[in-house]
Amino acid sequence: MAGTYAGCILWVNLSTGEIRKEEPSEEVLRRFIGGRGLGAYYLSKFTKPEVDPFSPENLLIFATGPLTGTAAPAGGRYVVVCKSPLTGLMAGSNSGGHFGAELKAAGYDMLVFEGAAKEPVYLSIRDDQVELKPAGDLWGLETDVVTDRLLEEFGDPKARVACIGPAGENLVRFACVINDKTRAAGRSGVGAVMGSKKLKAIVVRGSKRLNAPDEEVFKNFIREKVEKLRGHPVTGEALPKYGTKVLDNIINQNGLYPTRNFQTGVFESTHEVSGEALVEKGYLKKNKGCYACPIRCGRVTELPTGNKGEGPEYESGWAFGACCGVKDLIAITEANYLCNRLGMDTISCGVTIACAMELFERGYLPKEDVKPGPEPTFGSSEAIVYYTKALAYREGTLGDKLAEGAKRLAEAYGHPELAMTVKGQELPAYDPRGVQGQALAYATANRGGCHVRAYLIAPEILGIPEKLDPQSTEGKAQWVKAFQDLTAVIDSLGICLFTSFALSAEDYRDLLTAATGFDYTLEEMLKCGERIWNLERVFNLAAGLDPKDDTLPKRFLEEAMPEGPNKGAVVKLSELLPEYYKVRGWEDGRPTKEKLEELGL
Repeated sequence: MAGTYAGCILWVNLSTGEIRKEEPSEEVLRRFIGGRGLGAYYLSKFTKPEVDPFSPENLLIFATGPLTGTAAPAGGRYVVVCKSPLTGLMAGSNSGGHFGAELKAAGYDMLVFEGAAKEPVYLSIRDDQVELKPAGDLWGLETDVVTDRLLEEFGDPKARVACIGPAGENLVRFACVINDKTRAAGRSGVGAVMGSKKLKAIVVRGSKRLNAPDEEVFKNFIREKVEKLRGHPVTGEALPKYGTKVLDNIINQNGLYPTRNFQTGVFESTHEVSGEALVEKGYLKKNKGCYACPIRCGRVTELPTGNKGEGPEYESGWAFGACCGVKDLIAITEANYLCNRLGMDTISCGVTIACAMELFERGYLPKEDVKPGPEPTFGSSEAIVYYTKALAYREGTLGDKLAEGAKRLAEAYGHPELAMTVKGQELPAYDPRGVQGQALAYATANRGGCHVRAYLIAPEILGIPEKLDPQSTEGKAQWVKAFQDLTAVIDSLGICLFTSFALSAEDYRDLLTAATGFDYTLEEMLKCGERIWNLERVFNLAAGLDPKDDTLPKRFLEEAMPEGPNKGAVVKLSELLPEYYKVRGWEDGRPTKEKLEELGL
């Protein structure tokens, strides 16, 4: 097997208990790289696009990349791929920490779970020794407790655990998979699919070493890329000092910090909930890195209440903060801790609660549906903490409806226009009226509302790799396609997306060729990204996606931004979308036969 691939895919049939191994084809690895790409290939090949996400026939895939578990900077990523219960589209949820590296060290490029267990189980992996074990005593427990129990039972404190919490068990549509207690494969409800399979956890310990074809060449490239990361103002200074919450004040000053369910882009209390405030109030105790990470952007925090944990990061702090109109950093951090322990995506959780708040304040959500909880009003610290827990357990009428996500919640009360979602997934922390390129990236994202499939905030706001006018539409379609394709490559490599602030496509090509021995040209590598993007699109179209779904909530297309630097702005999607389809080589939002043939699909 080429280079740093483990050369083994582990298939686990949860219905029969059968476990088998498969050697991946070098041709498939070369075309799809690993991670997100390899997972997408296997889901497309072995799962019918029309399958119910909670059906035993929906595969659940944990995929590493060729850089996962190597000394490549931030090479600790893995991706969970399945059909999403939140969107009905292909989910590919990325996580860091140390679990992915440990899985690779045990000798596996990918885990593929098929079927569903009758009773709760967990998978135990110790190198070549793999077995399913009963998990009835773990069912119902929070992720940190499960992790501690499994490590004790496994008898090796250096093992790594990925698991679900009560939210995954209760099929909350945005439940996530938590590894290492605080890292999350967060978006699109992959934890709910794990719960539907009655798979509580995976515990893994590996002892195998991965070697590049020429270790000296690989090590030299690694040293060069680490120096680039350490010397860059974002990856060498801002992220280590403040984590992702360095963005709060920057995004607010640029007038696209979504506030009160995206009604405006300016939050008057940003300074009270920012990354700087986390430091000034003494809640931040230290920063922390994932496997082989020189950036170390993780935040270890402790509150005056005595509660400890990690975060909140930028998105989490915003979702429970400005999006809900809350300026209480303690309550925001408590809600974030709850999401880690209960196993939920913080973005979807906060945005869904914000949707409920607007529904309630407009009189569309009746008071009797709220009981016995507090009134969900903007600014309520009590509400964000209460409903975060209530929805994980589907407690009460509102808790049960919140667990379905913002789109289904707003539809249930007759006002779908108040759900700030794209293709059913809640939008992250950038109001698209302030960034036309990011708006297009949202509308066309193949896993629904998402910022990490094409982070146009980098050029439009931060000026990386060059500064673009955020309100201009010119050339944005080409930028979005380029970012989408390169991000697909990065997600497939098993390396953190944050490295892209400092590294170029050429840098990733260097690492990929040195690690695998596959001699990619830059064009060939980027073609892999385009192939992965189109494969995901083809699956989604077969799953029921309509190109008309490449749109945004009416608020952004018709309601002008009411204040701030972007006052009067709306998203010019009718200008952006046709150009994007043209750049992609698609007709009416569908890849043409010629495009698919060109990509070997």
